[in-house]
Amino acid sequence: MTSPARRSPQDCSTMEELRVEIDKIDSGLVALIAERARFIDRAIILKKRDGLPAYIPERVEEVVAKVRKTARDLGAPEHVVETIWRVMVDEFIAIESGHLAQRIAK
Repeated sequence: MTSPARRSPQDCSTMEELRVEIDKIDSGLVALIAERARFIDRAIILKKRDGLPAYIPERVEEVVAKVRKTARDLGAPEHVVETIWRVMVDEFIAIESGHLAQRIAK
């Protein structure tokens, strides 16, 4: 998927122009979350096969540390990025847990 061309913030002279650009960014973020979800779908299959739990605390902390570093390197607010990632990871773990529990219940 290619992203639509975007203006820089400095090239926007009205709130409407800024909102258009923010909407493009939001659309791209949703596309990336959808892509991440497809990898989580595969993780469910592999975790079922290998008998792994949905929640692996060390992995969660590893992911959070990596995104905090990336945020720091890119000049993004680390606490915002960490909060978003923790919520996203928690939600994906809940999805995994539901699928893994289905196998046990059968």
